[in-house]
Formats: sequence, C-alpha cells, structure tokens
Amino acid sequence: MEKDLSVLEQKIGVKFNDQEFLRQALVHRSYINENPDFRLGHNERLEFLGDAVLELAVTEDLFKTYKNPEGELTNWRAALVNAKTLAEVGGGLELDNFIYLSKGESRDTGRARQYIIANAMEALIGAMYLDSGFATVKKFVQDKIIILLPKIIESGLYKDSKSFFQEKAQELTGITPSYEVLKEWGPDHAKNFLIGVFLENEKIAEGEGLSKQEAQQVAAENALQAKGWSGPV
Repeated sequence: MEKDLSVLEQKIGVKFNDQEFLRQALVHRSYINENPDFRLGHNERLEFLGDAVLELAVTEDLFKTYKNPEGELTNWRAALVNAKTLAEVGGGLELDNFIYLSKGESRDTGRARQYIIANAMEALIGAMYLDSGFATVKKFVQDKIIILLPKIIESGLYKDSKSFFQEKAQELTGITPSYEVLKEWGPDHAKNFLIGVFLENEKIAEGEGLSKQEAQQVAAENALQAKGWSGPV
C-alpha cells in the first residue's frame, strides 16, 4: 500500500524533487522479503550513504562552531549520530508511521523498532543528499539533530562507557580491554549480538545489543558496575 509522504515532507521541512528517493529510504528489508514484487529495493544502500553524509555534516558544523579539542568534538559527534539519538529524532518526526515493514516487524515496538527508525533516519539523509544536495542535509541536521547538543552536553550523554572503561582499566590494571562476540542470532535485518569484555583472559561482563557497537557499550557499562568503577554521568 502506498503511503502519502507529503505529510512527512512537511514534518522534515524538505520537499523532495523525486519523492521515490524518500519512499525508498523508508523501505525496510523485511517488507521486501514479504513483498518481493515491490518496485523499490530496501533502504540499506541509502543508509550506508546517509551514515557518511550525516557524520560529515555534524563534523563540519562542530568544527566551525566550537573551538574545543578534538577529543571532545569526537565524543559530541558520536553522541549526536548514534542510534539512540537518531531514534529519538525519528520519533519526534513520527517516522515510524511511514516506514514500510513486514507484518511481523510492524508488531514489534521494542528496541528492535528503535533501531529500525535510526537506520531509516540515516537512509532519509542519504536520500535527501541524492535528491537535493549537501546544503539541504546541513540545514536538516542543524534543525533536527545538532539542536540536541546543549542537552547532551549538560546531561553528560556524550561520555562513552567503552572509552571510560578502557581508561580506567589501563590506569588501574595496565591492561587494554578486548571485546569478543560470544553469540549472534536472528535474521540479517534484525541481528542480536552478545559480546563479552575481557581483561586479558578474564571475562569481566557481557552485553547484548542490536549491533556490535551497542553490545560493546552495554558490556562496558556492565563491566564498570562489576568492577565498582564510577562510570559516565
């Protein structure tokens, strides 16, 4: 069933020259698996492009706006482009109402859905870039994503548990943590990962997530608790 995307265009503040770019950004792999004759492919190539374009847009804005050291800018950028932030922005735009999903995926409203929304945000930015160029992307990113930076800084959300655990481990034990995938399961479009964090041969904690990066962050948070080391705010 075709979705009326003009409402979404109003929400994102961008009118597409070719609305098919926008539509494809919203097609999840599960929908194609269930509807193989749909005229458009899934959004993963646009997601790949959008991830890079988003990072460049955020990097350029931070570089021009702030004189802070590289390490702080890197942490701020990571907080702005991670799945949690993108899902939050996508939720505010009600992106979920426009994504093409299989019947099974459409019933799942948990963490997996948040990850799908975040990926669709990246695909949306990729589509925006192809349709009308980098200037349009920059304005969208400034209006919808970078505007969250003051809240991120104030609440300490830019502090990265994985980096913090590494700093504490090196300081207190002289060992650099390593991460190992212990288990992965689920279909390609909804993988789950269980990752262990180790200090040499000792497993300190485990973490589960919908990407390796997310699972590593959760493992690091759990490791900080297990060691009794104060984590990020």
